[in-house]
Amino acid sequence: MTSTALTDDMALRIGLAARALPDTSPARLLAVLADCIGLPPNAEKLDTLSIKQLRSGASGELADCDHSVLKTALAYLNGTASTESMPPPVPQSPLINASGSDPEGTIRVAIASNNGDLLDGHFGSCERFLVYQVSADQFRLIDCREIDDRQAEDDKNSYRAGLIADCQLLYVVSIGGPAAAKVVKRDIHPIKIPDGGAAPALIGELQQIIGAKTPPWLAKIMGQPAESRVRFKARALEE
Repeated sequence: MTSTALTDDMALRIGLAARALPDTSPARLLAVLADCIGLPPNAEKLDTLSIKQLRSGASGELADCDHSVLKTALAYLNGTASTESMPPPVPQSPLINASGSDPEGTIRVAIASNNGDLLDGHFGSCERFLVYQVSADQFRLIDCREIDDRQAEDDKNSYRAGLIADCQLLYVVSIGGPAAAKVVKRDIHPIKIPDGGAAPALIGELQQIIGAKTPPWLAKIMGQPAESRVRFKARALEE
């Protein structure tokens, strides 16, 4: 009789891959792998696994997952992604004005993250949200909000959206339609960046469009008056 026991390395790979997938436990992922490559999974079998197989395994258990999310999970499974978790960076105190609120011209941006200062998380499965305070000339990390879905009761998406209710933008690798609706309901604008990246670099790119040529959609989020947004739009058309 062939043993189906997992080695420690295989258990770690499967656990990390499951964490990268929305609403997927290691047991559910193991059922997909059983259908795709048979049990027990090992390095040789996982080297042959494809994203197409992951989508179709176990009657399409992962069929609705974004390609980028499945790519990340596959990297954990075949051992090409690092299994060492990086701690989050240390936040600074937020900038505040005399009234105790954020200074004019700043917004708060939440980053779905699992490791260090990376944008590498799906909204429904990331471990934390990094919250940055951003203006045209500076930015700072002001909070690292750890996520405990056990507090979510019956609605994980609402719980997660509530953790970033003070933010205006949300950067994620991926987010599903129902989750996006819960985020938008709280006046948070979700932005998908499937390839992820270092949060400071992405925030730096955002700063470049916050200045004098702020797009109307972002100007509205930042609370700029409608008259200013109309003037900007007219200037953009003239250019």
